[in-house]
Amino acid sequence: MYVLNFYSPLFIDQLKRGRKTATIRLGDKSAKYKKGQVVLITVGFQHQPRERIFEAVIDSVEVKRVKELSPRDIEHDNPEFRRLDETVHFLEQIYGRQVSEDDTVTVVEFSAISDRPSALSDRLRGVAGTQN
Repeated sequence: MYVLNFYSPLFIDQLKRGRKTATIRLGDKSAKYKKGQVVLITVGFQHQPRERIFEAVIDSVEVKRVKELSPRDIEHDNPEFRRLDETVHFLEQIYGRQVSEDDTVTVVEFSAISDRPSALSDRLRGVAGTQN
């Protein structure tokens, strides 16, 4: 199973509340992450213990230039950001190098896999129950 790891503990709350539903990664990661793939979402630093947040399914993987990032891409990656320059600055901090608007990034959107029944599964059980 692949892992989508986030270094900042600030993301734990955003992930758990469903506010962070994407990640923007520097480079073309389309060979690693595929639509429909199940991944483990974790938070922690390399060579350190990591906190398991949840399993998720990848909804989409899109490779584009930094300058092509949409406001939706930016907000789903970090709900606190609204502008491209904020995202570029954040990427520079994470990757420890200058990031240009012509650099390639991969936007990976994901949805948490819940262990608890949802209203949808309750409705599906109700529909299935009336058909029997």
